[in-house]
Amino acid sequence: MNTNIAQKLLHSDGGFAALALRVPTGIVLAAHGAQKLFGAFGGYGLEGTGQWMASIGLEPGYLMALLAGSAEFFGGLALLLGLLTRPAAIVTAFTMLVAIFSAHWQGGLFLTNNGYEYALTLLAVSVSLAIQGAGHFALDNLLSRLANRDRRITVADLAQARA
Repeated sequence: MNTNIAQKLLHSDGGFAALALRVPTGIVLAAHGAQKLFGAFGGYGLEGTGQWMASIGLEPGYLMALLAGSAEFFGGLALLLGLLTRPAAIVTAFTMLVAIFSAHWQGGLFLTNNGYEYALTLLAVSVSLAIQGAGHFALDNLLSRLANRDRRITVADLAQARA
């Protein structure tokens, strides 16, 4: 992988703030994905979730349940670990955007009416993580170091470091 692309993808100055957002959001998203994919935590699994998604117009329902569940489950695990945080955050942000407009918009803002406030919160956190990256205690930091291990320092690198 081009080290410049790797640096942009993996580098983060998010510090502990990103960690504080990443861990609980990753847990919540992974749990919601497990409900959709595996029927865990009282969820309906792919079959039931697929039927519900088809009933609200997301066709084919089974495929939409697989996509949403995978985005939430694997995206949540990636956020929790700080692994490819920016791509995972973008995928989960898109998933929340779809959830807001397909399942929650008509309920208004508040969760008590099946509204979009919770999905909006997850969207905001995901966008924030896509912008700032993983922060501290993330596998992205290890990947970044590995990508730069054999990189030779050039005059351009020194000039850029001074700026």
